[in-house]
Amino acid sequence: MRKYKLSSAALRKVEGSLFIAPWVIGFLAFIAFPLAYSFYMSFNRVKITAGGVEYSPVGFQYYREILFADGGLLYNDLLPFLRQALIMIPVIVVFSLLIAILLNQKFFGRSFFRVIFFLPVIFSTGQIIQEFITQGEGTLALVQEFEVGSYINTYLPKAWATPLVSVISSFVLILWYSGVQILIFLAGRQTISTSVYEAARIDGADPWETFWKITLPGLTPFILLNLIYTVVDLFTFPSNPIISKVNTTNYGLSSALAWIYFMIVLIFLGIVLYIFSRVNKSASGGK
Repeated sequence: MRKYKLSSAALRKVEGSLFIAPWVIGFLAFIAFPLAYSFYMSFNRVKITAGGVEYSPVGFQYYREILFADGGLLYNDLLPFLRQALIMIPVIVVFSLLIAILLNQKFFGRSFFRVIFFLPVIFSTGQIIQEFITQGEGTLALVQEFEVGSYINTYLPKAWATPLVSVISSFVLILWYSGVQILIFLAGRQTISTSVYEAARIDGADPWETFWKITLPGLTPFILLNLIYTVVDLFTFPSNPIISKVNTTNYGLSSALAWIYFMIVLIFLGIVLYIFSRVNKSASGGK
């Protein structure tokens, strides 16, 4: 009887397939069907009756209504939120990068501070964050003391002053959303060999030069990963005004709005990735 022996490459493929199988099964069972079902409902008027669910085809009526007929349903809330996201993304990424570099240093109580910065990820559910925002918590005392909001409203156009004041008014809560990004940067920082830093010190490089020439280039893939994560996380932020409009009042209209919003997220993510690639290419000398 002939015995078949898998090669090492084939064995790795089998192992990889087994590891990813639970995700594939979960996606097909719990995500793929709801996505397809919501896409189908976006082209129908859905009515729930005692006898079941009735569907009346309406074509692209809901999409035309959201995009053209009733702009207030989408644009009045979306445009200010996009401006707010443009401010929040660099704040979160830069803050998490700096904290990760600090937490990578050797000092007494380092593990304790790592836990402190990651704790909000564990217990800050959407409802808790929303309650904090409702109570006006999360702002910096000096912002209210020096009336920073009034200065911003005076010297900036209203289109940008409003989202900037909104970000500052919940600045601490926004930084709470940096826990995962800090963890990713911390893991990325530890992938850079210490021998590289030792060689740089022997050559006379100071910490500032070491950061720009070694640390930052080494963390470039992790910056990209955190940009993607932050964009997706922000567009599901508890205070997001668009998500609150996706409800059960009108299943067809809400499904169409959800799909339009999904496409906007993809477009926004594509723009962020394009800007990142251009900046990264420029920083590397166009190579």
